[in-house]
Amino acid sequence: MQTNEDYVLRVLEDVGLLSGDQIANARIKLNGDGAVVDSLIREGVVSSDQISRSLAAQAHMDWIDLSAMVIPPDIIAQISAEDAHRFKVIPVGFGANGLVLAIGDPLDVDTIDSLNFLLQRDLELVCTSPQKIRDSLIKYYGTAEEAVDVLQHRLGDQIDLGLEIVEQTADVAEADAPIIRLVSMLIIEAHKLGASDIHLEPLDKKFRVRFRIDGVLQEMQAPPKRLQSAIISRLKIMTGSMSIAEKRLPQDGRIQVRIRKTPVDLRVSTIPTNHGESIVIRVLDKSRLVFGLPQLGFFSDDQEKFERLLRCPDGILLVTGPTGSGKTSTLYACLNYINKPDRKIITVEEPVEYQMAGINQVQVNTEVGMTFPIALRSILRQAPNVIMIGEIRDAETASIATNASLTGHLVFSTLHTNDAPAAVARLVDIGVPPFLVASSIRAIMAQRLVRRLCTHCKKAAALSETEMRALCIEPSQMKDAQVMGATGCEHCRRTGYRGRIGIFEIFLIDDEVRHMITKRASTFLLRRRARELGMRTLREDGVRKVLAGLTSPEEVISATITDAS
Repeated sequence: MQTNEDYVLRVLEDVGLLSGDQIANARIKLNGDGAVVDSLIREGVVSSDQISRSLAAQAHMDWIDLSAMVIPPDIIAQISAEDAHRFKVIPVGFGANGLVLAIGDPLDVDTIDSLNFLLQRDLELVCTSPQKIRDSLIKYYGTAEEAVDVLQHRLGDQIDLGLEIVEQTADVAEADAPIIRLVSMLIIEAHKLGASDIHLEPLDKKFRVRFRIDGVLQEMQAPPKRLQSAIISRLKIMTGSMSIAEKRLPQDGRIQVRIRKTPVDLRVSTIPTNHGESIVIRVLDKSRLVFGLPQLGFFSDDQEKFERLLRCPDGILLVTGPTGSGKTSTLYACLNYINKPDRKIITVEEPVEYQMAGINQVQVNTEVGMTFPIALRSILRQAPNVIMIGEIRDAETASIATNASLTGHLVFSTLHTNDAPAAVARLVDIGVPPFLVASSIRAIMAQRLVRRLCTHCKKAAALSETEMRALCIEPSQMKDAQVMGATGCEHCRRTGYRGRIGIFEIFLIDDEVRHMITKRASTFLLRRRARELGMRTLREDGVRKVLAGLTSPEEVISATITDAS
C-alpha cells in the first residue's frame, strides 16, 4: 500500500526536484529509522517550500508565502485559537468562494472534511509549508514570548548581530530580556519590510502596531496590551534623552542603530493620549534614499526641463506638496545632482535627515536660539553658491530667502500648498511683497507620491468607463497604452504594489507670469497661464504613468482628488 510519503517522493521525482538515486541513498542511510522527506529537508537537498509548492500544484491549489503576509486581526478572528491549533490552519482573507484558509498538507483529506463540517461555511483552501503554518500559529495565536521566538527564528542571528545601538546611555545588562528582544525585532522587522514609520498606538483594549509601507499604514500583529508600558519605556531608554517618568507631555528623541551594519536613524516622538502614550518612530535609512533624478519618476521631457532649472545661477526653486509627498527626497536629489567641487552648498534643516558628503548641513535648534532666520543670516556670510532651506514657514525666513536669491544665490526650499500656482498666494500671505516673489521665483513644482505596481505580478488590465471619465482619458490615448493592474504576490506582500513613484506639476515663471504676480493676479488666472505655458497638472502626469503601466488608476485618482482640471 502506498503511503503519503511514497506519494510525496514520487511527486518530487516527477517534477525533477529529486532523482531516484537521491531517494534510494536516503532510504539506505536511514535504514527505516525516520522519514525520508524530513531527512532530505535537513540535508538541504530539497526545501519545505519546494515540497509544498509541488503538492499544491498536484492538488490544484494556490500556494502562498505566509511569512511575507500581514494578516489583519479581523481575519484572524474568523477562526478561534483552539481550532487553528487543532487543525493547523491560518485564515488569510476572503475570496470569491468564502473564507480563505491556508493549510500545510493538501493530502490531509480528513482535516479538510472536518473543517467543512465544523465551520459550516464556504471555504477556499490554499497551501503553504507546514513550517510557515507553525510559525504563523505562534505569531497570530501565541503568547508574546512565543512570538519573540518565532521572529528570532525567522530573522536568524539579526537579533544579536544585526541591530546595534550606536549611542546607548542607559544600563542594558539584561540584554536578553523578552521586552528588549521584542523591541529590537520590531525595529528590524520594520526595516526589513521597508517601513518609513512605526506607529505604536494604545487603544482601549489593545496596543496597536502599524507600519507605514509605501505610504500606506498596515496593521501588524499587536503585542499583548499588558506590555504597552514596558515597550514604551524601553524605547525611551534607547533614546538616552527621554524621561520614562514623564507621561503627561510630548517628548522627542533619537536612536542611532546599525542593522546588518547599515546605519539607520530612528526619530522617536511621543504624545499622551486617553489610553497611554502614543509613539511614532520614523525610520531613516540613507541606503534607501533616492539620490538620482530618474529614480524620482520623471519622464524624459520633465527631467530635461527640471535639469535646466537646476543649472540656473540664482533664483528660488520651490517644491510644494503635503507632508509625506516626497519633497525632502526631491531636494536631496537636486543637491546630489549639482554637488560639484566648484560649488559651495549649505543647507538649513530641522532636522538634518540624511548626511550628504561634500555639503555643509546646519541643523536648526530653537532651544539654543538657532532658528531658521538666524541660521540663514549666518550662512550668507559663508559665501555659498547654493542654499537649501528645509521649509519656508514665516515672513522672516521667506524674506531672507528671496533676498538671497536676488544677490546671486540659487535657493531650494519647500512649501505646503496643494498645487504649484497656489504657492505664489501662499508666499504673499506669509508677508513677501509680490514684486519680490515675481523677481525671485524661477519655478514651482508640486508633487505627490503614488504606489508603483509590483513588477513581479502586475498584469494587463482594462480601464472602466468610470476611471476614464475620472481621469479625463480620451479613447485616442488608449492606442499605445500599456495599462496594468495590481494582482498581489509574495514579493509585494499581496498588496500588488512595491515602492513609490512621483507625479509632478512644473510651473515655469516667465515675464508675463511675473507681471501677473506683481499685479496680484488670482491663483485661477496664474493656473490658466501655467496651462498655456504647457504645465501638466498632477492628474495629467499621473495619467501618463497609468498609461505606461507604472501605477494604477486608483492610486492617481486618490492622490489627485483635489485636481479640478
